[in-house]
Formats: sequence, C-alpha cells, structure tokens
Amino acid sequence: MKNEKVKIKYYDVKKFSSLKEMMSLAVEEAGDNIAFKYKENETIKEVTYKEFQDRTESLGASLTKKGYGKTHIACIGPNSYNWLTAYLTVLKTAGVFVPIDSGLPEQDILTIINDSDSKVVFYDKKFEEILKRNQDKLPNIKTFIGFEREKDEDKFLSFNKLIEEGEKLDKTEYRNLSNDENELKLLVYTSGTTGRAKGVMLSEHNLVSSVYYGLQVSTIYDTGLSVLPYHHTYEAVSGILVALHFHATICINDNLKDVLKNMQLYRPSYMYLVPAFVEIFYSRIWKTIEKQGKTKLFNKMIKISNGLRKIGIDMRKVFFKQIHENFGGRLKKIVCGGAPIRSETAKFFNDIGISLINGYGITECSPLVSANHDKLNDCRTVGFRLPCLEWRIDNPNEENIGEICVKGDVVMMGYYKNPKKTSEVLKEGWFYTGDYGYINKLDQLIITGRKKNIIVLDNGKNVYPEEIEEYIQGIPCVQEVIVKPIKDEHGMNARLEAEVFLNEEKSEKELMTEIKDVLKELPMYKQISKVTIRKEEFDKTTSNKIKRQ
Repeated sequence: MKNEKVKIKYYDVKKFSSLKEMMSLAVEEAGDNIAFKYKENETIKEVTYKEFQDRTESLGASLTKKGYGKTHIACIGPNSYNWLTAYLTVLKTAGVFVPIDSGLPEQDILTIINDSDSKVVFYDKKFEEILKRNQDKLPNIKTFIGFEREKDEDKFLSFNKLIEEGEKLDKTEYRNLSNDENELKLLVYTSGTTGRAKGVMLSEHNLVSSVYYGLQVSTIYDTGLSVLPYHHTYEAVSGILVALHFHATICINDNLKDVLKNMQLYRPSYMYLVPAFVEIFYSRIWKTIEKQGKTKLFNKMIKISNGLRKIGIDMRKVFFKQIHENFGGRLKKIVCGGAPIRSETAKFFNDIGISLINGYGITECSPLVSANHDKLNDCRTVGFRLPCLEWRIDNPNEENIGEICVKGDVVMMGYYKNPKKTSEVLKEGWFYTGDYGYINKLDQLIITGRKKNIIVLDNGKNVYPEEIEEYIQGIPCVQEVIVKPIKDEHGMNARLEAEVFLNEEKSEKELMTEIKDVLKELPMYKQISKVTIRKEEFDKTTSNKIKRQ
C-alpha cells in the first residue's frame, strides 16, 4: 500500500498470521540467536530463541494440563525474564493475557484481577503477602503462580516447578491450542487518571498488525535495551513482540537508575523510550559540555558536521565519539513515544548521529498509530500512519486542528464489559482518540494536545497547553511545567498561568523574564500572565505522566 501524499519506501517484513507462527518462524530462522540477555546475581545470562521457545512450551504444557489452556491469566511484577516467559506462553494459548501495573494501589490491583475475570495470577514475590491476605476478595482465582516460589502450597504454586513438570509432558495439546484471530488476546487496563481504569480489548489480529505494519514504517536493529514497563503496550508490543519478530536480542534493564550503566554493558543498537528519559540524557550531555567549557566548540562541530553531511560525508560518530561511548558505542536509534518530544531535543540527537524517531500511539490502537520514517524523519511531527490505517481530523477549526480519528487493523475491539464507554469512542469503525492535531501536506501527523486539556479562553480562542509547555520546557532550569487557566470574577478563563518545578533556585521574576523570551513568537492570547514555582514535583501516574487535575 502506497502513501498517497509522499512516496516513502516501506521496509520488507515477513508476513505472519498468529503469535504462535511468529515464534515458530523465529526459531526456524534464528533458533541459535540470542533472544534475551539479563543479569542474575551480577552474571549476564543469555537465552537463545530455541531455549526460550522450549521454556514457554514447558510452562504452556503444565498450564494446559491444569485446564488453563483457554483462560484469562493475569501477571503482576517488575520487568523480568520470568514475566516475559509468562507473557509469551499465555499469548500462544487460546486464552487471554492480563498485564497489571505493579505500581498501582492494592485495591486497584484487586479490582483489575476481578474485573478481568482472571482465574490464574503470575506474580512477583513482593505481591505474595497482598494476594494471600486478600484471597477471600479474589473468589475467581484458582491458582497463584509465584515467580520466586520454591515449593507449592495450597493454591500457591512454584513457577519453576511448573516448568520442570512441563518439560516431561507431551506438548501436543498446548501446541494445538488456537483461537479466532479476532477474539480477545490481550486485556490492558488504562492508568485510570481520568476515572476508573478501563480494560482495553486487543485481539491477536490487532497485535499481529501492530508488529507487521509497524516494522514496515520504522525498522529496528540487532540489539535493544528493554527499559519501559512491560505492562504497557508500548513496550509489550512495540518493544518485545517487534524485537522477537525481527529476531533481535532483547537486553532486560534491571533498574531504572542503571540505564546508562546498562547501555555500556549491553551496548544496544536501538531503544524505545519516553521523552522524560531522553530529556535527562540531553540535559546531562549539555551540563557536561558546559562544565568543560566546550559549548562554543561543540556548536561549531555541529555546524561543520551538518555542512559535511550536505555533501555526503558523515563524521558524527567521529566528532561526537565520547557521547556515543557513554551510550555504549553502538546506539543508532531511539524510538520515542508516550508523550510529545521537544523538537530541539530531537534535532540535537539527530545532529550527533543518533536518530530520534518520534511516534504516536495509544493503548486502544495496540498501541502504534504512526512513526517517523528513518529516511524522512521530521521531529516536529509524529510521522506517517501505519499502512493498515486510515486517519482523519474530526470537526477541524480554522487552523485545521481537530480530534484525531483512526480506523483500521490495530483499532481495539472495545472496552471490556463496558459498551457505554466503547460507544463513546468507537463510531462506525472510527476510533476517536481524544487527541487533537492536524495532518500536514506530506500526510504526517502533528499533535497539538489532549482534548480534555484544551483551555477555551473568554475571547473564544482555544489554547493547547502542551504547545506552550514545550516552549517553557526548553528553559534549562525548568524540570516540569503545567499551563493552566486563570479565571476572572465571572468564572471565565481570562489568562494563563504556568506552574513549574525547577531544578535550581530562581525567583518568579527571573523565571517570568525567561518565559516571556521563549514565548515571544507566540500570539498574545498564548502568553503567560502568572508564574508559580512549586516546592515539590507534580503528582504522576505510574507511567510517569503528570496528573493535571
């Protein structure tokens, strides 16, 4: 399928119709390749694709024998090789996998387990006490499987023992399990920051389409460092499943504080990150440059490098060797999603020789909607739609900005047991994303903000706070910012206020001067009238997004 607005060359990707077939292809084509690397007692463990397939089949045989071949199975715990084993094992059954955010409060965890109709729970040891104490509140759970448990005890079984038992079992029944590709396969609960969490229903066809078409727009390389939480579709689908189909090596990051250290240890060629990580990298690099008194020299090198690139000479790996070495020396690409990335940051990484590919996704779209193409990377946009999607802007205003609507193979089945909420966002096959933006002449999408965050001023003008926040975020001392309305005596939104958390001491007067400077190109109605400096960081969701309300 060709993009009608601009000719981009899609990558060739091997077609597959099920996740079981995807894994079989990986073993057939790259069985001896390393699928996973992870630390265990400070030793790096390596697992081949064949070994991983054997492990999932042993666990699957045990689950099937116990009658869980077509069951809703939940999983809670931090990122680990065991978590991924449970994930792929269940995806290859005729059942449903339910990832649960391990950062949720206890009551939310219990609610999701019950609402999801799960009968089995895989869990990390830190959740055993919660699950044992609340057994009476989880009447549908027949079996709890502890990743670290050594012995079986009533309903609480050992994960490793199940695998050992499965090694001796016939795998035929597990291998023969199948379901319709349009049936529920992955049930993902949203973070619930705007009310009670909703269960997003994704079919196997949704997941297969996200992997297959996503790789056509944005490719990956041989080794990835897996950092983001596995309970999010961004990492679980776009990170893990994409890497498995590409036959890449997935290196599991064991601690968020050790990302840079693990980059040097595993030497990844690509990573999936959210903007918060990239901004930290960006800030640290600049602070080091400034501390060394090399700002002028660095800017000069960027200018020379960009000039050489125009005549086909790429010296970025040489000129900026030290930065590359700090990232492990092999990093080619960072795929960024989950929130807007500042164009200044994206340009910086591209200038030093690391492609920063901005994309757009939402859980309800499995999750990928669009990504910048490696050969046509415009960091001001979130790129080109997947070839399986249509998109349009609903009810655009005079600037052609409106709600982004998408239709196609990655759009969810609906919200679990919630037809009312489903009907609010799914209309005649079109999914109303709740995000606002516009489509440029090249058919690339530009996000302007969330529908629920729009500020309507008393003069009728619509303000997208995210746009202004991006400018303010460029001020070095600003760590976090929220733009919100100031109401007049009639309760109307009259002016705008910036509430900020700083990473250094500064007066409100000094900060206001800097804000006015960065916003000087914007129209008057988008200017900030008041600044409030916070003493503490903003409250955040478990996916590190600021809670606005």
